[in-house]
Amino acid sequence: MAGAEQRSEAFQEAAVASMVAGYAPLPGVRDEMMDADGHPRPHWVPFLAAMAELGRDELGRRFGAADRYLRDSGVFYRVYDDAGGRERPWALSHIPLLINQADWAQLAKGLAERAELLDRLLADLYGPANLVRNGALPAAAVAGSPEFLRPLVGVKPRGGRFLRFYAADVGRGPDGRWWVLSDRTQAPSGTGYALENRLALSRALPDVSRNMRMERLAGFFQAFRTSLLKLDRTGEGRIGLLTPGALNETYFEHALLARYLGFLLVEGEDLTVRGDALFVRTVGGLKRLDVLMRRLDSDFADPLELNARSHLGVPGLVQAVRSGGAVLANALGSGLVEAPALMAFLPRLATHALGHGLSLPHVGTWWCGQEAERSQVMENLDSLVLAPAFGTAVPGLKLQGLVLGADLTAADRRKLSVLLSRRGSDLVGQDVARLSTMPVWTGERLIPRPFTLRVFLAATEEGWSVMPGGFCRISETLDPRAFSMQRGDRSADVWVLADGDVAETTLLPSPDNVRVRRSSGTLPSRAADNLFWLGRYLERAEATLRLVRALVGRLAEIESASSPLVTRLLTLLSSWGAMPRDLARATPGRYAVAALTRHDLPGALPQLVKSARGSASVIRDRFSPDAWRALVDLESCVDAPVPTSPSEADAYERADAALRIVAAFSGLASENMNRLTGWRFLEMGRRIERSIAIMRFVRTFAEPGAPRGALDVLLQLADSQITYRSRYVTMEARGPVLDLVLLDPENPRSFAFQVQRMAAHLKVLPGRDPDEPPSFAERLVARMQADLTASGADAFDIGDFEALEGDLMLLSDEIASHYFIQEPAADMAWPG
Repeated sequence: MAGAEQRSEAFQEAAVASMVAGYAPLPGVRDEMMDADGHPRPHWVPFLAAMAELGRDELGRRFGAADRYLRDSGVFYRVYDDAGGRERPWALSHIPLLINQADWAQLAKGLAERAELLDRLLADLYGPANLVRNGALPAAAVAGSPEFLRPLVGVKPRGGRFLRFYAADVGRGPDGRWWVLSDRTQAPSGTGYALENRLALSRALPDVSRNMRMERLAGFFQAFRTSLLKLDRTGEGRIGLLTPGALNETYFEHALLARYLGFLLVEGEDLTVRGDALFVRTVGGLKRLDVLMRRLDSDFADPLELNARSHLGVPGLVQAVRSGGAVLANALGSGLVEAPALMAFLPRLATHALGHGLSLPHVGTWWCGQEAERSQVMENLDSLVLAPAFGTAVPGLKLQGLVLGADLTAADRRKLSVLLSRRGSDLVGQDVARLSTMPVWTGERLIPRPFTLRVFLAATEEGWSVMPGGFCRISETLDPRAFSMQRGDRSADVWVLADGDVAETTLLPSPDNVRVRRSSGTLPSRAADNLFWLGRYLERAEATLRLVRALVGRLAEIESASSPLVTRLLTLLSSWGAMPRDLARATPGRYAVAALTRHDLPGALPQLVKSARGSASVIRDRFSPDAWRALVDLESCVDAPVPTSPSEADAYERADAALRIVAAFSGLASENMNRLTGWRFLEMGRRIERSIAIMRFVRTFAEPGAPRGALDVLLQLADSQITYRSRYVTMEARGPVLDLVLLDPENPRSFAFQVQRMAAHLKVLPGRDPDEPPSFAERLVARMQADLTASGADAFDIGDFEALEGDLMLLSDEIASHYFIQEPAADMAWPG
């Protein structure tokens, strides 16, 4: 037995040695995986052995699966300095950062202490201001910050705490100690991405992650959610997550957290203040909202009392907070204490606020608003980093973020000297951080790279709860000064390794105390609006695809390019903006390809898919991963390159592939979405759009005197050919075709079926009083139903079709004006 154990240990040592072969930590820099003697640290050994056992090929397959999961789930980060604010796919570094229990406990204790200090500091600065009055903190270091919001002075948040959520960026120095690099108190980001990193890596390495006994994250989020629920005085458990909107760099995270925590994702336009209370606009009227998790900068939160240029906030929100009608996490103005200027005073302030110094140090900082510190920064410029004192760009010096003093040119140094003499309070000097490194997998071997770690804390009744993990950012280069997801750095999961077994935790309540409910909660008007238009855009895309497929199919089979039937198909595509005007004497096939590929045509497929994805992107929290992947697949299909000289066959193949994806999304919506209010608005959008398309198809291909084959095209566009062939052995005849396409209530592609479904949805929408007369929208649909019931197929003429189309447009406007925040924008209307 002893011999077997020795062989096993020898095998493990060999496996680990194969994984770390060639790994060379940087001189004078601590490495997380290797000790100073070049041996793997004990808590890394089991992980490295497991990796070696899998082998390079298997690791490549598994890590590729993790990347595909993130891509298919639509995990992205918006890059502001890229043209158009491009969404960049999430870059995951496949090797997690491993931290043992004792090391983590020390870090967590120091950060909890720091969070408490910052919360007490906010309470003093927005309250009695004793620290400034007693000279412990210069007034200019507070009043000079744009995050010091004077309208909030004297306002104590309900519940007493200014900080409910706190994050700190930390790094480890050469001596092995953790150092705080910066504080995040405004609206800390990263928890959602940390969740996705954990999910992706756990799927790639399920056996490894189980055996490593890493701490779970759910308990932290459970504690945070519980702490916010206790602030809700409505008793309905409705908490909002306030986001700047889909164009924000971390919007994906906002949607993910809202779905994961069960919060209501809202934008400023979703909210309104009435009296001193905060409400959310929903399709069922105003609903009280007592608690907001804020991901919007304080200054933009209220255009009445804060930034008048803000279009993202809620007018009157400050007054609601002031009166206790709403509580925000974090409180408005809490970004004040994340300014680098205050770091210079925190050690001294800790003795005033906590009665003792800070156990966790932070990077050395000198605020240049004081003469002695200003002189010290200039004398030691080559060994320091310069940073804006209050986080914003410094006028007169191209300085935004960290700049190494040694990198400044002679001209920049002269400007800096003048600037420091005039407005030294705008700058701080900081020690250059020499961060530790961690391993990164290249596909062939491990290499060291510098990293920073963002750790998250939540205030609970028991004190500060620390998330056992974090958001690790890894530099692509050996330069430790430029960490930003905007600049292309990768992120890694963080595994805090427990000494014993890890308890199962979940965000779900105990099975014994779950209250039965069949509603998914509140539906904001904006969400209903986007669901409605998502349905319309997807249905419009399907109509375009069916037209293109019919066009190229006719060209390939029997029709000449100049036939009247081909001309009608081209005219119909042109009527809704899918035909280009810059293709002189082009063949119909080239027009078909343009309708599928041109991004500059408002009615072409790329623009319709872009609009559909745009509507879906602002309601990400309401989509299943499968439904979102269908939209991503549709966009990928549309954006796929086409041959240099595309043929009709290429156009047919692309249209066919895109139609299958649209059908997949429709199937997911039909089979997987609960029959609640959101689904009904999605359905009504689809039914209205399909009805409009049917009217246009019928007007074009079923008018008296239409060319031969027109009725067959109509059946093809209405996806009713098989049904017609099974009922009638004769050729297409106008009466039977119109009966099937217009009047048959059992045909899911008929006009009558669409009207029938719309009537059913309207009867059960929120806010409808059964004792009141039917709404105008219901009466409009009822009139259409009566006209269809009283008419035979042959009785319809062009004027009837135009009138029905007008009624459909009126119905869409009526739904918008009654349920949505605003009328549909002009570019949402049908062309022509």
